[in-house]
Amino acid sequence: MGKMKPTIVVHGGAGAYAAIVHDSVDKTLIEDGVCAASRVGYDILTGGGSALDAVEKAVVELENNPIFNAGKGSCLTIDNQIEMDASIMDGATLAAGGVACIKNVANPIKVARLVLERSDHVLFCGDGALEFAKQNHIEVVDFEYLVTEKARKRLQNFPKFVPCVKVEFYEKSTPSGFHPDGEDHDTVGAVAIDVNGNVAYATSTGGISAKQPGRVGDSPLVGAGGYADNISGAVSTTGHGESFMKTCLAKHIAMLIEQGKDAQEAVEIGLNQMEKRVGGNGGCIALDNRGNIGIYFNVEGMAWSYCRDNQLHYGIFRNEDNILII
Repeated sequence: MGKMKPTIVVHGGAGAYAAIVHDSVDKTLIEDGVCAASRVGYDILTGGGSALDAVEKAVVELENNPIFNAGKGSCLTIDNQIEMDASIMDGATLAAGGVACIKNVANPIKVARLVLERSDHVLFCGDGALEFAKQNHIEVVDFEYLVTEKARKRLQNFPKFVPCVKVEFYEKSTPSGFHPDGEDHDTVGAVAIDVNGNVAYATSTGGISAKQPGRVGDSPLVGAGGYADNISGAVSTTGHGESFMKTCLAKHIAMLIEQGKDAQEAVEIGLNQMEKRVGGNGGCIALDNRGNIGIYFNVEGMAWSYCRDNQLHYGIFRNEDNILII
């Protein structure tokens, strides 16, 4: 195989995006956030860096931006805590690392990368994940660094997990479905292919407001929240995690690619099959090993951006494809 065109695709979460529709959130803040993340990853790729480095650094950019529900800006559990999930995978080797229900770190994806590189395991959770982070010199941050006023208001408005899920993923931006303090999107992620044809994914989330303590979604689970294999491609998902776990959506999409579908066909088939089988909603991004891009969601919107050929593309709602020369 010849040299591949460096490409990175990022997402900032799928959901109702009612807050944008009703003008309580500036759409450009979300667009700027995903565009900045894809630029960070693209700079690494065009400098000869690896897909693994690119997706990690792109997700760090999103975790540091409080507009997104990952790292700083994460949702609050029903008992007013922050428990974060993340995972990362190298398609060249199938090496993977993840953390679940981790507290008091600014960048869960950095800890997931360390799990991949410095442990014999794939997934750490809870106190064990935090202890592993400390052993590997990850800085511990105060709860107050991670929490935002948006997260506090959201917990007040959705004091139970099921109503929050219903509004975030299943109700459209109608007067009955809209809540003025909702920002209605979750999980961030990235997929990339480097010049050597290696692929990788990274996914990170602050969960869903009012979740029970200890609840784990799809994001830290290889095959559900993401998957990467040079034989097929890379996938990162966002949405109602329970549905993605039931259908192993990311691995399913990768298998569709391996069977001959391109990335766009695979994400559409995979999400539509999930919706039909378990009623699940959300979105995903993918890159196949030929460099084809897949972006699809079956909810109102999903913030996304990608960089290739010195062009940056981005959008949130259906049929959007804004282009900048970089």
